[in-house]
Amino acid sequence: MSWFKELWQNSREKGQYYERQAQKYLVAEGLTPIECNYYCPFGELDVIMRQGDTLVFVEVKYRKNNARGGANYALGAQKQARLKRTIYHYLAAKGLTNQPIRVDYVAITGDGSANINWIKNVL
Repeated sequence: MSWFKELWQNSREKGQYYERQAQKYLVAEGLTPIECNYYCPFGELDVIMRQGDTLVFVEVKYRKNNARGGANYALGAQKQARLKRTIYHYLAAKGLTNQPIRVDYVAITGDGSANINWIKNVL
C-alpha cells in the first residue's frame, strides 16, 4: 500500500490534494491563484487563476497509472459541457462580462513523483 493513500479519507480529499499540487505547479509557472473549488448547480471549477489580464479556469484530473490513456484522456465531452456551463455561471455571478478567459487542463498521472501535463486552451 502506498503512503499516499493514507493522506486522504475519501476521493474528495484526494481530488483536493491533487488540485493543490496543480496550483503549486501553475504558481511556479507564473500564474496567480484566485479561487479554488467554486461550486454552482452546474458543477465545480477546480482552480481559478490569473495570467496577466486573462482569467484561467483549470480542470485537474488525476489517475494513478496510464491505463486507458491515464489522466491525459480523462476529460470527456460530458465533463467539457458541464465545465462550460459552470464557467458561464461563474462569470455571470461575478459580473465579469468582458473578461478575457482561457480554459486549461492539468493531467496528473502516477503516485510519488507524479507526472504533470499542463495543456492550455482545451475549450
